[in-house]
Amino acid sequence: MDWQKISLNWYKWGLKEVESFATPWTGYQFAIIICAYWLAGLIARMARPSVSKLIERVGARPRIERVLRIPLERLKWIVFALLLLLAGMIMQATTSPDRSLFIWIAASMATAWVAISIASRFIANRSLSKLFALTAWSLAALNIMGLLEQTLTFLDKLAFSMGDFKLSVLMLLKGMALLGILLWLASTISEFAEEKIRKNADISPTLQELFSKIFKIVLMIGAVAFSLSAIGIDLTALKIFSGALGLGIGFGLQKVVSNLLSGIIILLDRSIKPGDVITVGDTFGWITSLRARYVSVVTRNGVEYLIPNEDLITQQVVNWSFSNRKVRLDVKFGVSYEADPHEVRAKVAEALNTIDRVLEDPGPVCHVVNFGDSSVDFIARFWITDAESGLTNIRGQAYLKIWDVLKENNITIPYPHREVFVRNVD
Repeated sequence: MDWQKISLNWYKWGLKEVESFATPWTGYQFAIIICAYWLAGLIARMARPSVSKLIERVGARPRIERVLRIPLERLKWIVFALLLLLAGMIMQATTSPDRSLFIWIAASMATAWVAISIASRFIANRSLSKLFALTAWSLAALNIMGLLEQTLTFLDKLAFSMGDFKLSVLMLLKGMALLGILLWLASTISEFAEEKIRKNADISPTLQELFSKIFKIVLMIGAVAFSLSAIGIDLTALKIFSGALGLGIGFGLQKVVSNLLSGIIILLDRSIKPGDVITVGDTFGWITSLRARYVSVVTRNGVEYLIPNEDLITQQVVNWSFSNRKVRLDVKFGVSYEADPHEVRAKVAEALNTIDRVLEDPGPVCHVVNFGDSSVDFIARFWITDAESGLTNIRGQAYLKIWDVLKENNITIPYPHREVFVRNVD
């Protein structure tokens, strides 16, 4: 089949009663279509504020309001389709049906576009949503013009054979469409399952991450395998591809595979989990998520570090909340020899106990650690459970509390004295 035969099918639209395409009524119809498009834009601009206020009053919930606003974004095309339907009915009632053929075609295409574009908005992925809208409307337009069957036949003939296997453009397009739908379904189902798994308090955070990732990977692999089988590709023929993939992994993808395997090991041995406070090298922060290739760590200044999983396996990692979220902090200070060390210990421990983040069990303590040159040296120790909220700030509060309690009790903090003797060498 060639394009000349396909073009002859334009007459299957209902042009059997039209003697020639270039008639005055053809121009009238296109003029009506153009005027309807301009008038639809004008009406939409005038009506949009009122419709928006009406939606705000009707939409009791934010989700319902968002759904109602989807047609509002396409108000111009809705009005355009209604005007064309009205014009088509008027012309069909006042003149012969063949003189409104193009108006009905334009009305059908506009109606199809409104329905498809509204449906596509319910797909979260924007790229997939646009691809769905374009593909669905193209098929609808070809069907409206009576060219769908001929186009599909033509695409099926554009094929190449490789032994007993035949791959046509139509088969390839069907496979891509099926793959896109299945991947979208797999992603949606995995997100739903992940949300349910995370709400299960009986499963530890590391097992939640592991189960979620395994479930998502299985669904994705299943979607790809089913799509390949649907277009007639024998999965056993992928042995050559798997060998090439293994060779590529051996030469250029060692780090990627190493990070993937390290991520699985981390999830299995439960060494770290979301919410843990860790230190890796100079990076101190709390884990927000465990990914297949990296771990996301957010520091106190808001910077997010993506640390490869391999580094968490091969480097030393300080997990401040591995087996217990309690963290002990030390604050060192000194007082003059004139002060009573027993009183200092009691007053400082009592003052530190008034800080909100400091635990009462075990409570803060204060010990004498040294008799220095000019001061009696102490160390105050206290425990917290929210290291992700910061360590420097809680130490600063402890120092201020110690300063206040020493001032209130007239206990001085000494500083080194130096005596300088000047001798006359003469």
